[in-house]
Amino acid sequence: MTSPDKVALVVGAQGVIGRNLAAHLDDLGDWEVVGLSRRGGPPSGRVRHIAVDLLDPADCRAKLGDLRGVTHVFYAAYQDRPSWAELVPPNLAMLANTIEAVEPAASGLRHVGLMQGYKVYGAHLGPFKTPARETDAGHMPPEFNVDQQAFLEDRQAGKAWSWSAIRPSVVCGFALGNPMNLAMVIAVYASICRELGLPLRFPGKPGAYDSLLEMTDAGLLARAIVWAATDERCANQAFNINNGDLFRWSELWPKIARFFDLETAPPLPMQLATVMADKGPLWQAMTERHGLDSRPYSEVSSWAFGDFVFSWDYDMFADGTKARRFGFHEHVETEAMFMRIFRDFRERRVIP
Repeated sequence: MTSPDKVALVVGAQGVIGRNLAAHLDDLGDWEVVGLSRRGGPPSGRVRHIAVDLLDPADCRAKLGDLRGVTHVFYAAYQDRPSWAELVPPNLAMLANTIEAVEPAASGLRHVGLMQGYKVYGAHLGPFKTPARETDAGHMPPEFNVDQQAFLEDRQAGKAWSWSAIRPSVVCGFALGNPMNLAMVIAVYASICRELGLPLRFPGKPGAYDSLLEMTDAGLLARAIVWAATDERCANQAFNINNGDLFRWSELWPKIARFFDLETAPPLPMQLATVMADKGPLWQAMTERHGLDSRPYSEVSSWAFGDFVFSWDYDMFADGTKARRFGFHEHVETEAMFMRIFRDFRERRVIP
């Protein structure tokens, strides 16, 4: 058997982005996929997994140093920290450790794709220029997304391989055990509201209910990532990738409530991280009664992540036309995306 022409190393393969990307590459049929994560995973199709501590240079060299066939690295790993400044050292180190272990062995390396986000534009700091464009001026550091891109640019200089920086909005998809998924936050919150006989109240800041937002479907993002990595026009470029439509929670929230057979009530600002902290025993009882996936409550939903997204009382969107000018024309209707993901959660017995 001849060696595959395209071997993808998906870094962060158990997250929302990485899991959906690995599945997409597997479905394409002409890729071999190696997934990296802290806990690894069972092989499936053309996908195999390696458990590695990306913060440990020695472990990276030991586990990744013989991956000679890798042609494409897709970096979607992330480590959370309490503050923006504290995010920089671990997230930069993980990328550097990965590339420094793989690049010397992978003589046929063609491309490194980096997952970023609107933090590049300062979206996490407060109201920013919208629509954000890839050519917008940078903001005062610290910012690990910017440092990661600078590392790749310096490392790639004079090399045969290229890089791309993909900038999605909030990514929604399926990934068990990775709670930083807004669709999961909403689904679990709505399921608990129904269990308690409560209406579905929007829990964010008052201004957030009417701000303009956009999302990025994980499947669409996976297709965009592969496009940017395999179209030579995209070499050494950054691209905003989003669904292509805008929405306000004030319009979408009642439709989400109807999906869960819930009434709505006026928004009420509350920290989900606080009000949902004591709901573990309730969720355990729901899990047993409905035969749901038996993961710990702490792994089901990141309430702090939901609070972060629902705090945006300013417009949050970017211009996606550069990707279209370069040849990527796919789009997803955000309302339909949420409903599809919620149905998927039910079919997989993640929610009742």
